[in-house]
Amino acid sequence: MQFTDAVAVSGTRRTADGYLVAEARSVRTGIQLYAGSEVGKPDMPVVRVYRPADQVFADASLQSFTHAPVTMDHPADAVTADNWKQLAVGEVSTAAKKDGEWVHLPLILKDAAAIQAVETGKRELSAGYTCELVWGDGVAPDGQAYDAQQSNIKINHLAIVDRARAGSKARIGDGAISWGAAPVSTTDKETVVMTEALRTVVVDGLSVQTTDQGAQAISKLQKDLESSAAKIVANDAAHTAAIAAKDQEIGTLKADLKKAQDAALKPEDVDRLVADRAALVQTVKAIDAKIEIKGSDADLRRAAVKAKLGDDMIKDASDDMITGMFRAIAKDVKPADPFAAVVKDGLKQTLDGATASEKAWSDSVTDMNAWRNQKEA
Repeated sequence: MQFTDAVAVSGTRRTADGYLVAEARSVRTGIQLYAGSEVGKPDMPVVRVYRPADQVFADASLQSFTHAPVTMDHPADAVTADNWKQLAVGEVSTAAKKDGEWVHLPLILKDAAAIQAVETGKRELSAGYTCELVWGDGVAPDGQAYDAQQSNIKINHLAIVDRARAGSKARIGDGAISWGAAPVSTTDKETVVMTEALRTVVVDGLSVQTTDQGAQAISKLQKDLESSAAKIVANDAAHTAAIAAKDQEIGTLKADLKKAQDAALKPEDVDRLVADRAALVQTVKAIDAKIEIKGSDADLRRAAVKAKLGDDMIKDASDDMITGMFRAIAKDVKPADPFAAVVKDGLKQTLDGATASEKAWSDSVTDMNAWRNQKEA
């Protein structure tokens, strides 16, 4: 972050060349208050920033004051070699040093207009510097709580301003402009410019430096990628499970088909079934010739048992029980043999129900003149 402190210029004197030598105290230790919007935390109304003494008086920080340029008001851009000639009206002349809780600054103004402005009342000095703002709750040695603390403080320039809100006391947080943007009036204000401390984030095995907001965005993207990868893995697992289930179903169908093929009747099986059925029909007819031949083998056995033993014997009886009873009543039954009967009785035809022509033919076989008698009748 880039900050500014303000303090009154005092102890001035002129040199023989007309330069103005002055003394000032700037950048003190302790806690300063900021509006949250000034330090990138718009959700916080007030942010308490702690500036530790070991950071304020660190050698690197104090050395950064040496020959730092002095400007009239805060410039829109940080002072560099490219714009120093246009912006600088003087410089910090010698090394800064510790002065209690302050930093003591000897400086010299060399621009006549700037010197005149100071001598006519424009005497506030506002330090513009960069630092790292480390977020985290804590308690300062004096017992005050803070929300963040500064470290790695480096001076960029000192600006002569009309009036700082804190008067002759150095203070950060009296306003804000962004170096590189249009300047804001420094009346009652000091500069706070955001350059957040960078964080190191590991992305796909590479260390990347970014701001807190960048780290949050990277973290969100990484979580989204992890979630997407988990969904892909889950979908792959579901797809694999579905394929396995289909394979199992196909295997079952193949096994059922083989069983059906194995169970298919062969010609010899058909012959056996026909013979068994014929034998069963002959047995049933032998038990009771009135039984109507229809239905399954079990139906025929049940009808035979009923005809022989009555309804009470077959009531609530299972097919297995009926089969047992059928065997019992059929063991002494002698089924008729149609072929043997024909051989035994010869080729004599039975004319019951025959037509007149059939009867005449039959009679002619036994009586050569029967046809004549039939005609005369």
